[in-house]
Amino acid sequence: MIRTEELLLNVGPQHPSTHGVFRIVVKLDGEIITEAMPVMGYLHRGTEKLAENLNFTQIIPYTDRMDYVSAMTNNYVLVHAVEKMMGLEVPERAEFLRLIVMELQRVASHLVWWGTYLLDIGAMSPFLYAFSDRERILNLFNELCGARLTYNYMRVGGVKWDAPEGWLDRVRTFVKDMYFRLDEYNNLVSGNEIFLSRIKGIGRYSAETAIAYGLSGANLRCTGVDWDLRKTEPYSLYDRFEFSVPVGKNGDCYDRYLCRLEEITQSLRILEQALEQFPDEGETMGKVPRVIRPPAGEIYVRIESPRGEIGCHIVSKGKAEPYRLKFRRPSFVNLQILPKLLVGESMTNMITILGGIDIVLGEVDC
Repeated sequence: MIRTEELLLNVGPQHPSTHGVFRIVVKLDGEIITEAMPVMGYLHRGTEKLAENLNFTQIIPYTDRMDYVSAMTNNYVLVHAVEKMMGLEVPERAEFLRLIVMELQRVASHLVWWGTYLLDIGAMSPFLYAFSDRERILNLFNELCGARLTYNYMRVGGVKWDAPEGWLDRVRTFVKDMYFRLDEYNNLVSGNEIFLSRIKGIGRYSAETAIAYGLSGANLRCTGVDWDLRKTEPYSLYDRFEFSVPVGKNGDCYDRYLCRLEEITQSLRILEQALEQFPDEGETMGKVPRVIRPPAGEIYVRIESPRGEIGCHIVSKGKAEPYRLKFRRPSFVNLQILPKLLVGESMTNMITILGGIDIVLGEVDC
């Protein structure tokens, strides 16, 4: 019998597979992980505490930084919560613009995940494909709001301003082209034998386990649970459009991969319908008081971000600043299952599992 010594290894916070300042301390018996402990807090900025001294419009830029590849959806969850507290009506044209940018953001976010995930497990070309297509979305956002990453586009009661002339046509062109690109993605990767051997059957868990850990997004749907807040608790204009919720059945990394790729297709379907129904005219801001003061009370709203359920809990004392503000961040919650998934796996599989969960560290350390 070969004698081995237990090895304590720090993975991160600089390791490329951690995609940011995230650290995992693992105990190894040879190549096998016997214990795993996620360590967070390296990016903590105190967003929720800072918000107590800011008015609601001033908080919006902070939501951009929580998930820097899904800023539009983070903008929305905050302004949507305030609007519900105040009973504000959002003009239809503004709501269409919000929905369009949120679905473009979902596509862009999944492209970042797809490219970096394949890079983590040894494929360079997919990364270049994905970031080339994502660049087109960033250019559209840049035209719309003047920024490429942190947009600060949404406002309580509407959006900052209308789309420039020809912008919707350029979105239509992108949607049409992206269908063909998805076919190329699948032809390049999805049936590749080396890729399948690295990902299929790895990081498997049941629907019961996913629910017990509070997982959401593709991390929940990969187990066969049909749960997408755009369908189950419709918000914005989602109840007007036809789209499917991709679900898996095995709960492994491969099913999570397939769910996210299919979610891009469904987002393109939503975008097609939204562009077709887009109103020819209308306001982009509703009637909003000069000083936004939600009535005393509290509210919790939740929406479907690219990584799962993101929620916003506001406690108001009737002032221009929130008394308390708390975000339910999907990456933070989804990370809970990591120790369970990693124990008994090899270091090679650890990279596959970690990338498959799809976390953004700014949102973990809000």
